[in-house]
Amino acid sequence: MSQPIIPYLNFDGQCEAAFLFYQSILGGEIPYIGRFGDMPESEQMKVSASEANKVLHMSLLTSEGLHLMGSDCPSDYIDTLKKGTNISLSINAKDRPDAERIFNGLSAGGEITMALADTFWGAYFGMWIDKFGISWMVNYDDPAKMQQH
Repeated sequence: MSQPIIPYLNFDGQCEAAFLFYQSILGGEIPYIGRFGDMPESEQMKVSASEANKVLHMSLLTSEGLHLMGSDCPSDYIDTLKKGTNISLSINAKDRPDAERIFNGLSAGGEITMALADTFWGAYFGMWIDKFGISWMVNYDDPAKMQQH
Protein backbone atom coordinates (compact mmCIF):
# COMPACT_ATOMS: atom_id res chain seq x y z
CA MET A 1 0.00 0.00 0.00
CA SER A 2 1.09 3.56 -0.67
CA GLN A 3 1.65 6.08 2.08
CA PRO A 4 -1.32 7.93 3.61
CA ILE A 5 -3.32 10.37 1.49
CA ILE A 6 -2.27 13.99 2.11
CA PRO A 7 -4.59 16.99 1.62
CA TYR A 8 -3.17 19.45 -0.95
CA LEU A 9 -4.63 22.96 -0.67
CA ASN A 10 -4.64 25.53 -3.51
CA PHE A 11 -4.82 29.28 -2.94
CA ASP A 12 -5.12 32.46 -4.97
CA GLY A 13 -1.98 34.07 -3.53
CA GLN A 14 -2.46 33.46 0.20
CA CYS A 15 -0.81 30.05 0.59
CA GLU A 16 2.07 31.25 2.76
CA ALA A 17 -0.20 33.39 4.97
CA ALA A 18 -2.64 30.49 5.38
CA PHE A 19 0.09 28.01 6.31
CA LEU A 20 1.66 30.43 8.80
CA PHE A 21 -1.81 30.85 10.33
CA TYR A 22 -2.35 27.07 10.49
CA GLN A 23 1.11 26.69 12.06
CA SER A 24 0.32 29.35 14.69
CA ILE A 25 -2.66 27.28 15.86
CA LEU A 26 -1.56 23.69 15.15
CA GLY A 27 2.19 24.03 15.74
CA GLY A 28 4.65 22.06 13.70
CA GLU A 29 7.31 22.86 11.14
CA ILE A 30 7.32 24.23 7.62
CA PRO A 31 10.29 22.31 6.20
CA TYR A 32 10.15 23.78 2.70
CA ILE A 33 8.79 26.74 0.77
CA GLY A 34 9.42 26.72 -2.98
CA ARG A 35 8.57 29.78 -5.06
CA PHE A 36 7.53 30.01 -8.69
CA GLY A 37 10.63 32.15 -9.23
CA ASP A 38 12.83 29.21 -8.11
CA MET A 39 11.48 26.99 -10.88
CA PRO A 40 13.46 26.60 -14.11
CA GLU A 41 11.60 28.36 -16.92
CA SER A 42 10.32 26.33 -19.83
CA GLU A 43 8.18 26.82 -22.90
CA GLN A 44 5.21 25.44 -20.97
CA MET A 45 5.68 27.65 -17.92
CA LYS A 46 6.87 31.25 -18.00
CA VAL A 47 7.01 32.99 -14.62
CA SER A 48 6.12 36.68 -14.52
CA ALA A 49 7.74 39.05 -12.02
CA SER A 50 4.37 39.45 -10.29
CA GLU A 51 4.18 35.69 -9.66
CA ALA A 52 7.83 34.94 -8.84
CA ASN A 53 7.27 35.14 -5.06
CA LYS A 54 4.06 33.09 -5.05
CA VAL A 55 4.28 29.66 -3.43
CA LEU A 56 4.96 26.80 -5.85
CA HIS A 57 4.90 24.24 -3.03
CA MET A 58 5.07 24.16 0.77
CA SER A 59 4.16 21.80 3.55
CA LEU A 60 3.33 21.82 7.25
CA LEU A 61 4.21 18.86 9.47
CA THR A 62 2.99 18.64 13.06
CA SER A 63 4.25 16.44 15.87
CA GLU A 64 0.79 14.80 15.97
CA GLY A 65 1.23 13.51 12.43
CA LEU A 66 -0.81 16.08 10.50
CA HIS A 67 0.71 16.75 7.07
CA LEU A 68 -0.71 19.51 4.86
CA MET A 69 0.71 20.59 1.50
CA GLY A 70 -0.25 23.55 -0.65
CA SER A 71 0.51 26.07 -3.35
CA ASP A 72 -0.71 29.25 -4.99
CA CYS A 73 -2.56 28.83 -8.26
CA PRO A 74 -0.80 30.49 -11.23
CA SER A 75 -2.81 33.37 -12.71
CA ASP A 76 -3.32 31.42 -15.97
CA TYR A 77 -5.37 28.89 -13.99
CA ILE A 78 -6.97 31.15 -11.38
CA ASP A 79 -10.38 30.87 -13.08
CA THR A 80 -10.42 27.15 -12.27
CA LEU A 81 -9.89 27.81 -8.54
CA LYS A 82 -13.11 27.72 -6.55
CA LYS A 83 -12.93 28.28 -2.81
CA GLY A 84 -14.35 25.26 -1.05
CA THR A 85 -13.25 22.87 -3.79
CA ASN A 86 -9.61 24.01 -3.93
CA ILE A 87 -8.23 20.79 -2.48
CA SER A 88 -6.65 17.71 -4.04
CA LEU A 89 -5.83 14.36 -2.50
CA SER A 90 -2.14 13.51 -2.85
CA ILE A 91 -0.68 10.01 -2.68
CA ASN A 92 3.03 9.29 -2.31
CA ALA A 93 3.65 6.06 -4.21
CA LYS A 94 6.20 3.48 -3.05
CA ASP A 95 7.83 3.21 -6.50
CA ARG A 96 7.30 4.11 -10.19
CA PRO A 97 5.10 1.07 -10.97
CA ASP A 98 2.93 1.91 -7.94
CA ALA A 99 2.60 5.52 -9.19
CA GLU A 100 1.59 4.24 -12.65
CA ARG A 101 -0.94 1.80 -11.18
CA ILE A 102 -2.55 4.53 -9.06
CA PHE A 103 -2.49 7.13 -11.85
CA ASN A 104 -3.86 4.81 -14.56
CA GLY A 105 -6.46 3.26 -12.29
CA LEU A 106 -7.89 6.36 -10.65
CA SER A 107 -7.74 8.57 -13.77
CA ALA A 108 -9.70 6.04 -15.88
CA GLY A 109 -12.87 7.74 -17.06
CA GLY A 110 -11.72 11.08 -15.66
CA GLU A 111 -9.66 14.02 -16.93
CA ILE A 112 -5.85 14.02 -16.83
CA THR A 113 -4.71 17.54 -15.93
CA MET A 114 -0.96 16.79 -15.82
CA ALA A 115 0.42 13.63 -17.40
CA LEU A 116 2.53 11.36 -15.21
CA ALA A 117 6.14 12.42 -15.90
CA ASP A 118 9.52 13.14 -14.33
CA THR A 119 9.74 16.65 -12.84
CA PHE A 120 12.50 19.17 -12.20
CA TRP A 121 12.23 18.54 -8.44
CA GLY A 122 13.06 14.87 -8.85
CA ALA A 123 9.63 13.29 -8.56
CA TYR A 124 7.58 11.18 -10.93
CA PHE A 125 4.31 13.12 -10.70
CA GLY A 126 0.85 13.43 -12.26
CA MET A 127 -2.54 15.03 -11.60
CA TRP A 128 -6.11 14.23 -12.63
CA ILE A 129 -9.77 14.69 -11.82
CA ASP A 130 -11.46 11.34 -11.36
CA LYS A 131 -14.77 10.35 -12.91
CA PHE A 132 -16.52 11.53 -9.74
CA GLY A 133 -15.01 15.06 -9.89
CA ILE A 134 -12.35 14.58 -7.18
CA SER A 135 -8.89 16.09 -7.83
CA TRP A 136 -5.91 13.80 -7.22
CA MET A 137 -2.11 13.87 -7.37
CA VAL A 138 0.35 10.99 -7.31
CA ASN A 139 4.01 11.48 -6.49
CA TYR A 140 6.95 9.11 -6.39
CA ASP A 141 10.13 10.66 -4.97
CA ASP A 142 13.15 9.21 -6.75
CA PRO A 143 15.71 8.92 -3.91
CA ALA A 144 18.54 9.76 -6.31
CA LYS A 145 16.87 13.03 -7.41
CA MET A 146 14.70 14.06 -4.48
CA GLN A 147 14.52 17.58 -3.05
CA GLN A 148 12.88 18.22 0.32
CA HIS A 149 9.21 19.20 -0.07
